[in-house]
Amino acid sequence: MIILAHRGLWRQPAERNSLPALCAALREGFGVETDVRDRDGELVISHDPPGAGAVALADFLDAYKGIPQAGLLALNVKADGLQPALAAALDSRGIGAAHYFVFDMAVPDALGYLRRGMPSFTRKSEIEPVPAFVDHAAGIWLDCFEKDWINEREIREHCDAGRTIALVSPELHGRDWRKAWETWRKAYRDALRLGHGGRIMLCTDHPREAKAFFDEAD
Repeated sequence: MIILAHRGLWRQPAERNSLPALCAALREGFGVETDVRDRDGELVISHDPPGAGAVALADFLDAYKGIPQAGLLALNVKADGLQPALAAALDSRGIGAAHYFVFDMAVPDALGYLRRGMPSFTRKSEIEPVPAFVDHAAGIWLDCFEKDWINEREIREHCDAGRTIALVSPELHGRDWRKAWETWRKAYRDALRLGHGGRIMLCTDHPREAKAFFDEAD
């Protein structure tokens, strides 16, 4: 299971998306999910409208390049029109398509990433049952905003279709994650038997616990 640490490895909410939290996750070999915006012409990491203390994306990418065991970058794009600057920041550091994907853009904005050949995930949820641009996407962000609807069949069908999926753990929306993880571990075991295990990711606030839990399926 590819584990994406949601906004880094943190203990207190105030630590989320901080450079120490993000780097801590990368040093343990996790991927990270983090948020990209712009502020005064500079790309920064911030979930909400950024203030003066937001981490510069350049500083984070420089740190990423210095951590050999760092995992995948899931870049949640929070503003329109960032394609040229984001592509330049990644390209200048040699961070290629195998090491990141972008997601959560508005559909018109997503077209700009697709035209540039930047790996882009679409999203499917109980609110969005038909994901946009699915035939052109590098993967699907499977989200569960209000209920745990993602079952073994859903995961199996995407894997059988050759799609990569990122499962959004329920605690990101304020719900307990344990029942969903049990279901997803069964699906992951099936995917492993069929050689599809590398197509499944999990975005979670509990990356260490998730690694131990899903490692039991390997």
